[in-house]
Amino acid sequence: MKRIFSAFFALVIALMPCVFVSAAEQGEIDALRGTTLYVYNWGEYISDGADDSLNVNAAFEEKYGINVVYDVYDNNEVMYSKLKGGGVSYDVVIPSDYMIQRMIAEGMLDKLDFSNIPNYKYIPEQYKNLAHDPKNEYSVPYTVGMVGLIYNTKMVEEAPDSWTALWDERYTGDILMINNPRDAFAIAQSVLGMDYNNESEPSWRVAAELLKEQKKVSPAYVNDEIFIKMESGEAALAPYYAGDYLTMKDNNPDLEMVYPKEGVNFFVDSACVLKGAKNKLAAELYINFLLEPEVALANAEYICYASPHTEVYNNPEYSFYQSDILYPADGEFKTQLFLNLKPEILALMSTLWDDVKNHIPSDSGKSALFFGGDSQSAITDDGEKMTPEAQKYALYIGIFALICLAYIVFRYARKKYRENI
Repeated sequence: MKRIFSAFFALVIALMPCVFVSAAEQGEIDALRGTTLYVYNWGEYISDGADDSLNVNAAFEEKYGINVVYDVYDNNEVMYSKLKGGGVSYDVVIPSDYMIQRMIAEGMLDKLDFSNIPNYKYIPEQYKNLAHDPKNEYSVPYTVGMVGLIYNTKMVEEAPDSWTALWDERYTGDILMINNPRDAFAIAQSVLGMDYNNESEPSWRVAAELLKEQKKVSPAYVNDEIFIKMESGEAALAPYYAGDYLTMKDNNPDLEMVYPKEGVNFFVDSACVLKGAKNKLAAELYINFLLEPEVALANAEYICYASPHTEVYNNPEYSFYQSDILYPADGEFKTQLFLNLKPEILALMSTLWDDVKNHIPSDSGKSALFFGGDSQSAITDDGEKMTPEAQKYALYIGIFALICLAYIVFRYARKKYRENI
């Protein structure tokens, strides 16, 4: 719903004074003219001038005379790998919460000078002091949202209300799966009644087995390709971000979305400055520009994600004002933020994800899993109920562990016996 007209907002922005109250002198800001700012952001994640929308980067360039080089990535893991690999140099990056926490821990982000970001006043308290940046030193919220289940009403037999629809054999070959490990594992963890941030190795292995079971319905792993596939009616079901669902629905009215009953990931994507940024003041100027009410509204209208900006979500003229999809009532369903995981679990997740992607299912027909909700559930270590699927795989792992232990005891006993002969 790209309803913001570029000419009007470009005029408004052009008329805004170039001076803003900050620690930087106007002379320092003027000295930035002709310099280059390198920005690394998600694809389709800024108002870019298409469909008569405001071109945010062009407006920034025109206002401050700073050239913007803008690159995009598919997901947090791709972004992280590229930055860790070296050979690239960016100033501004917009990761998700858990990745921000990881990048802070690894010294990849620089602390912000908030005196150069006075528009931070538009961010409400509910988006401050979050677990990934508890002292509000490194990040400025850009968008917020949730992952939901998108479905084509012409291709499903009934409206789904559970993530288990992504394992439904009736839709074999018509299911898309989000192509990044953290979101994919969260879906499996939701089905299994697990905490997204648990650091129990057996739990992650159980979730991986469930994702392998899904291969029997031939899911296609996608990121931005989801737009073409869902808008064209090529697929029946797909998990993806609520804001992107609204964009897709504009092009295919047969699409609907539900927040599954097992719970969903709630996320906060934020603008950060990378450690060693060559143009830090320009980076902070850019972040402040993103928070200008007119710019924030243009972005919210164009990308269709929920905004953490008070002047946007409280604006009755905003197209998604009080939207049930973007701004559902608190407590309507379970939500959970991702947190950074310890290195051993991150490495395990990466290995298990490769195993899932490379898994070739057997031709045994029906899925081995039964997605029922009436059986007696066990209780996990965080006090939540485990579904029957989790119990079954936990039993398998327990049996395997006992066999391994018995083997170790046998080897030890045999060694002692031989020593005593």
